[in-house]
Amino acid sequence: MDPGLRRDDIVVSGRYRAPMTQPLFIITGAMAAGKSTVAQALAQRLPKSVHLRGDVFRKMIVNGAAEMGPVLDAEARGQLDLRQLLATDAARAYHGAGFAVVYQDILIGTDLVAAAERLADLDPQVIVLAPSVDALAQRDRARSKTGYGDNFPPDVLAGALERDTPRIGRWIDSSAMSVEQVVDAILAG
Repeated sequence: MDPGLRRDDIVVSGRYRAPMTQPLFIITGAMAAGKSTVAQALAQRLPKSVHLRGDVFRKMIVNGAAEMGPVLDAEARGQLDLRQLLATDAARAYHGAGFAVVYQDILIGTDLVAAAERLADLDPQVIVLAPSVDALAQRDRARSKTGYGDNFPPDVLAGALERDTPRIGRWIDSSAMSVEQVVDAILAG
C-alpha cells in the first residue's frame, strides 16, 4: 500500500482501490451455528485473509455496554448498529488492502440486508448457517461459552433467522456437516 495513503482514501472517498480480486464473505447464523469455527477454517484456506469477528467491536466497550438479547432497547439497538457499521467499514478497509475477508456475526433480518448492501459494491458472498434447533442446543452445551438458557432457548434466534431474514445468499443446513464439509461447500459455490 502507498505509504502516503490516508485512511479516508480507502474507507470514505474510495479514491484508492487496490486490485480487488479477493473474495469477501459474510457468514451469519444463530448462536452456536458454527460461524466462528467455519469462518476461521475458511480464512485459513485462503491466502492473505482476515477473519473479521463482528463481536470484537462489542467487546471493546469498557463501560456502558448494553445487554444484547432477544429484545433490544434503544441503547442496545444503537450499539448493535454501531458494531455492524464498524465491522463493515473494517471489512471494506481490509478488502481494499488486498485481503480476502471473512466477516462473521449474528446478522438477522434487516441487519443482514444492511450489511450486504453496505458492501454490495464488493460483491460479498453471503452464507447463512442454518442448522436445526436441536443441533444448536447440542453445540451450545458442548462449548465453553453458552449463550442459551431457559429464558433464551435456541429456537428464539433460529426462529427469527427463519422468519425474519430474507433468503439472500446461500443457506446451508450444517446440522450433520463437519466444519471441513461446510467450508468445501462454501468454496464450491
